[in-house]
Amino acid sequence: MYTLTGIIIHGKGNGRKVGMPTANLQYQEEDKLPEHGVYGVMAWIDGKRYAGVTNVGTRPSVDNDPKTTVETYIPGLDMDLYGKKVMIEFYLFLRGIQKFDSLEEVKNQVDQDVRRTRDYFHKMFPGGFANEEETKETS
Repeated sequence: MYTLTGIIIHGKGNGRKVGMPTANLQYQEEDKLPEHGVYGVMAWIDGKRYAGVTNVGTRPSVDNDPKTTVETYIPGLDMDLYGKKVMIEFYLFLRGIQKFDSLEEVKNQVDQDVRRTRDYFHKMFPGGFANEEETKETS
């Protein structure tokens, strides 16, 4: 399992356009990142545990920027995260980086990723997590 801690910074805002805003983690260059791909994660913010999906790598469906980003989508979380410290625990490798033809296709795939993540965490964390009710709505 990998763990990353950092501050949430502004991204390009593309996820917000299709109803899945992401928290962009400002990581340190010396941080050891997991293999590029999409992961089921737990994000710790202000002492609460949230289930989410994190993309580590490039964003070929959005741009050709070779910079590695760490972006987490936390379904149902509606709060200003900019400048907040977050710890991300990586539990489940879901898939590799893929190129989709539209942001809508990205959203459809991420919805599937969220369902897989939720199912996985319900087995691991029977006590639930802070966005559990909101996550159920995406099924």
